[in-house]
Amino acid sequence: MRKTTTKSNIVGLKELREDMDKYIARVDKGESFTVVRRSRPVFKIAPVDEESGWETVVDFTQIDKKGVLAEEVLAALRRIK
Repeated sequence: MRKTTTKSNIVGLKELREDMDKYIARVDKGESFTVVRRSRPVFKIAPVDEESGWETVVDFTQIDKKGVLAEEVLAALRRIK
């Protein structure tokens, strides 16, 4: 069964950029949105579901609460080679 798009789950790209935190919170609650630019759909945002295969491999915030720079990770991987 295909879900129909309603006006409430269509958001303009500019509005999404301006209120990103609001839309992230709504996606966290399970909502999906079609993002439009100049009245044309360009992409969808939707919550990641358990079945999608997303898996946390390493949580870098356990090393440093602010996270770790990608450059540092890549440099460490190059040293291992």
